[in-house]
Amino acid sequence: MEHSLPTRPRNLTAEVVEVLTRDIKEGRLRQGDKLPTEAAIMGQFGVSRTVVREAISKLQAAGLVQTRHGIGTFVLPPMDQPSFRIDPAQLSTLRDVIDLIEFRIGLETEAAALAAQRRSPVQLEAMRTAMQQFGEAVDVGTNAVAADFAFHSAIARATQNPHYMDVLQSLGAGAFPRARLQADEPLDDSRQAYLRRVNQEHENIFNAIAAQDAEAARAAMRTHLSGSRDRLKKGESGHS
Repeated sequence: MEHSLPTRPRNLTAEVVEVLTRDIKEGRLRQGDKLPTEAAIMGQFGVSRTVVREAISKLQAAGLVQTRHGIGTFVLPPMDQPSFRIDPAQLSTLRDVIDLIEFRIGLETEAAALAAQRRSPVQLEAMRTAMQQFGEAVDVGTNAVAADFAFHSAIARATQNPHYMDVLQSLGAGAFPRARLQADEPLDDSRQAYLRRVNQEHENIFNAIAAQDAEAARAAMRTHLSGSRDRLKKGESGHS
């Protein structure tokens, strides 16, 4: 499949999503097909790894693909598209975003507890990798949404209960307030410092799961997401 982006793209992520979505819907990528690697997509479209990861997150949110850790990203058959959906139009106001975070608090605190009890070494390593990628993105001043989504997805997967992963994949990266920012929005010093604190919260969750301490994992996740909700309520820029 050979594609080229328009000379003046509206948005690099949107353009990659548009082309891959068209390939799926027009049958050039069929159900069960594995998407090209991140490096291949970067070369095909001339975009950064961050753009590729955000594009894949959006395809996941649309129910078009599913990523299997350590294997790749695959096209979903129409019948496997999740029935639970939150349309981006439903996240148009601050109140909408707060409502969704409250929903995530109930969902992900229990997911963290189950993950602490059931995680495998491979799943724990996936969390560690996503956390490191988040930190690296913040250090170089790039958008960390894809890494954030990967961290929370790794926890959902570690529950060994497919329903947690199905719901999170249905929500997609759009459920994370950072996804409302442009991928190329610069990070100033105060924002970078804030995001480093966010990743410290990720580390607290990770450490509790690594220690197989279900109660500590539940508490760390609740603190993390409740902080996002409370910052939004204060009119600050919320992140998870």
